[in-house]
Amino acid sequence: MGFKDVPNKVDFVDLEKDILSFWQKEKAFEKLRALRAQSDKQWSFIDGPITANNPMGVHHAWGRTYKDLYQRFKAMQGYNQRWQNGFDCQGLWVEVNVERDLGFNSKREIEEYGLAKFVKQCKMRVLNYAAIQTEQSIRLGYWMDWNNPEQLRHLRELLKEDPFQETTIQGPEGPVSGTVEQVVGRLGMPEMGGSYFTFSNENNYQIWGFLKECFERDWIFKGRDVMPWCTRCGTGISQHEIVTDGYLEVTHDSVFLKFPIVSKQAEGEDKEDGLNDENRQALLVWTTTPWTLTSNVAAAVGPDLTYVKVRQKEDGWIYYLAKEAVANSLIGEYEIVGELKGSDLLGWFYQGPFDELDAVEKAFSDKNYQHRVIAWKEVGAEEGTGIVHIAPGCGAEDFDLSQEYDLPVIAPLDENGLYVDGFNWLTGQIVTDVTEAIFDSLRTKAVYYRKQRYPHRYPHCWRCGTELVYRLVDEWFINTGPLYDKPRSEVTDQEKEGSLRYQIMDVVDQINWVPKFGHDRELDWLRNMHDWMVSKKRYYGLALPIWVCEDPGCGHFHVVGSEYELEERAIEGWEVFEGHTPHRPYIDAVKIACPECGSRASRIADVGNPWLDAGIVAYSTLRYRDDPKYWGKWFPADWISESFPGQFRNWFYSLLAQSTVLTGQPPFLNLFGYALLLGEDGREMHKSWGNAIEFNEAADTMGADTMRWLFAAHKPEQNLLFGYTLGNETRRRFIIPLWNVYSFLVTYANLDGWVPGNDIMAQNGRMKPNIDSPISANAQMDRWILARLDETTLEVTKQLEAYRAERAADSLEILLDDLSNWYVRRSRRRFWKSEADDDKMAAYATLYTLVVQMAKLLAPFIPFTTEAIYQNLVRSVDDKAYLSVHHNDWPTADPKTLDQTLLDKMRLAIIVAGLGRSARSAANFKLRQPLAKARVNVGSKEEQKDILELADILTEEINVKEIEVVSKVGELVKYKLMPNNRILGPKLGPLFPKVRAALSELDQAEAAVSLQRGETLTVEVDGQKIELTSDEVLVQTESR
Repeated sequence: MGFKDVPNKVDFVDLEKDILSFWQKEKAFEKLRALRAQSDKQWSFIDGPITANNPMGVHHAWGRTYKDLYQRFKAMQGYNQRWQNGFDCQGLWVEVNVERDLGFNSKREIEEYGLAKFVKQCKMRVLNYAAIQTEQSIRLGYWMDWNNPEQLRHLRELLKEDPFQETTIQGPEGPVSGTVEQVVGRLGMPEMGGSYFTFSNENNYQIWGFLKECFERDWIFKGRDVMPWCTRCGTGISQHEIVTDGYLEVTHDSVFLKFPIVSKQAEGEDKEDGLNDENRQALLVWTTTPWTLTSNVAAAVGPDLTYVKVRQKEDGWIYYLAKEAVANSLIGEYEIVGELKGSDLLGWFYQGPFDELDAVEKAFSDKNYQHRVIAWKEVGAEEGTGIVHIAPGCGAEDFDLSQEYDLPVIAPLDENGLYVDGFNWLTGQIVTDVTEAIFDSLRTKAVYYRKQRYPHRYPHCWRCGTELVYRLVDEWFINTGPLYDKPRSEVTDQEKEGSLRYQIMDVVDQINWVPKFGHDRELDWLRNMHDWMVSKKRYYGLALPIWVCEDPGCGHFHVVGSEYELEERAIEGWEVFEGHTPHRPYIDAVKIACPECGSRASRIADVGNPWLDAGIVAYSTLRYRDDPKYWGKWFPADWISESFPGQFRNWFYSLLAQSTVLTGQPPFLNLFGYALLLGEDGREMHKSWGNAIEFNEAADTMGADTMRWLFAAHKPEQNLLFGYTLGNETRRRFIIPLWNVYSFLVTYANLDGWVPGNDIMAQNGRMKPNIDSPISANAQMDRWILARLDETTLEVTKQLEAYRAERAADSLEILLDDLSNWYVRRSRRRFWKSEADDDKMAAYATLYTLVVQMAKLLAPFIPFTTEAIYQNLVRSVDDKAYLSVHHNDWPTADPKTLDQTLLDKMRLAIIVAGLGRSARSAANFKLRQPLAKARVNVGSKEEQKDILELADILTEEINVKEIEVVSKVGELVKYKLMPNNRILGPKLGPLFPKVRAALSELDQAEAAVSLQRGETLTVEVDGQKIELTSDEVLVQTESR
């Protein structure tokens, strides 16, 4: 029985779909799990959850390729694994899209619709896209313990009908029953199997436990601060989120305006001096956010900057601004009439741009305050006028200054971005629509100077794209601790005890970061981060377990650490909540007794920052609360992987922070990160730009294996420019050559009726090491390619164990090139000849061994193609072989048996042959034209000997009659040294002609070789020794 014929042209997409059907029919993944279940070694991987909110993108496929690759690799190495995918389920990701589905544009509409129905819609969306992403992941070849997509869709429909109806589904160990809401809340638990879902009860309650630990360390607090705010979503955006995904390039109307000076008393002038023109003097101020001028309380200057007094000739106004800013700020004719330091302006009083507003009058009256000039060292003169308008209710840094200087804080906006009461004609207007009205008001008051279109990076909501405003809000935070002004090595244990920041840093040091720069980036984030904002003023997400006493005289808050504690403390509402998942609105009904005063305490309405959800999975998915033995077996994770940009501040940080608080241990031992996937044009993928490619489209156009090889072979530190050009190049460069070698073997083996013998099958596709027998003149070639296989096996194993897939892929590409373009090409006559002698059988056995072993080495990278090769070459002739290529043990090699001498010799021959062909091409000699001689220079006597021993191969490869080895490169090439006029001319002056003459007297070949080694040349001119570097000497070559 021979092999199945292999078509010359193969539809790889159809092949992949056939393999998917084979895996499903034969339950290949389930059988792999069973094979490894009893292993005494395990490898723990925790999946960074994919947001179940839209279909999977090709950027997701990049990361999922890595995850599947390493899990398959470790399975072939014999490790037992958990195989659990994760779905991120809560937060703005989902809420905004559900709002769009329902046609909502505000939070008010959600509340009118009903929180219970809205939360149900969010869960339904998650289940729908979890099913879609499961199918897409399976299409990619991603082996996991997947939920049945149809079961997820069935739960979605049941949830839609009635979340409180009873249902039963089949789990891995038997039926699971409960209300639909309860069953959905248990997804990912052991009795349910499949992926974990961050909306699960266990995930939410485990976060409660984390927050309880923070509370008991006095790290939870309610803070009043100015935060980036999305007026469309009605919630604050944390520093973690805005730094990651929050900036877009936009152009706004900025404005230059006057703050008329009313007093310079602090300058030390006589109050009467200059009264005649006092009302014609002003600070010239610039702002990119005109809406904030309604809340101005101060103007900041750099105390050490130089400012000037400038008279505008057209209207006689005198302006004060930074000296460096004059040219870019003023228009028309002007003259500088004075100069002073920023410190000289401190304490000056000025008239504000909107002093007539009720809110401004009240704020100033309450504090008996006047607009004044203050010092701020952060003020620069690179942009604007060097005088910064300060509105503490509209900017984070401004708010900090208000604390330092005891300034009034005027907060103009409500959560929808509307001006609140007290802002007169602006009250009720939305902030995005008032810019021109603000300008008109400034013109009416004669304080408008000019406007300017200003392009800059401005914060936007990472979810809905709305431009953010800065708004004074009350939020809940985790105190991350102080940053000490000294090296980490000098921070004491006592200081660390009170600082989560430094405790996380110590955990970071225990982790292997790949690439290495990840370690420093995480530490840099930890040094610069603010306190962690954990609250969101939204509806669907983690119900923050913070209960606040309703007695105004108490104000104590308490953090509940579990559902069990909540039931124990509940004084009312438990019957409303019992049987529901810990989501709004039912959780809001539960009241507890205040531990301080005994009064009733209610839960805050806020939900949690969704990065809490993903960051707890090293505990929630490993059963930390109820099965310590299981948790201890799988914690910490051996490996995690996600895209680097942003995750230092989000998932990586959340994992690290929560694990540090709960156990003080690293949640993972190895972290692998990769860059961004962009379009072929180098821009982010957007449908409107025409460069977006959907995953399904890519899978059915270029094929999953082509995508996977493209991803795995890419250097992860660099952004990947994804597209069909790269896909076609990848298929042409690797997938097709691999298939062609496989096809070549099958075609000629079938012609000769060759099948592998027992000696090969006993080694499961690997020849016994008897090829050293001198069965033919070609035994050396066979030994070499088998040595190359062993060499590559060792290198691929080494690189995969170091989590450098791209280096492993590079080694495999080189091996394939050696196999296809050297071994097969040079061995064709052995397969073509008619006689079935030992030499031909050795060639078949050798090539068969290479293709089968390469299929195993490549199985984690390109699982479909390798499965097709394995099924035909191994399973078709050996019914005792493993069902799947992925069930095989990982190939091994013994470095002690490597014939390094043979490898070095053949590597030299390949290089010389390539150089010979290049030389022929440069001289316009076609390869089919025989030449008399090829002269070769190599560095050592050993290499000279090797060249002569391989002369038969080289004469054939280069098509010459003789190979001559020469000892000096000067015998092949004529050198001429010339001084580099551009460098040496100015440097040497009148000595230049003499140096040129001295160079010509040197042994040109020896001098050229010295320069190539990086050495310098020394020439003597007029009794002066002059050293010349390789940059200063040009080397010209000419063939002899």
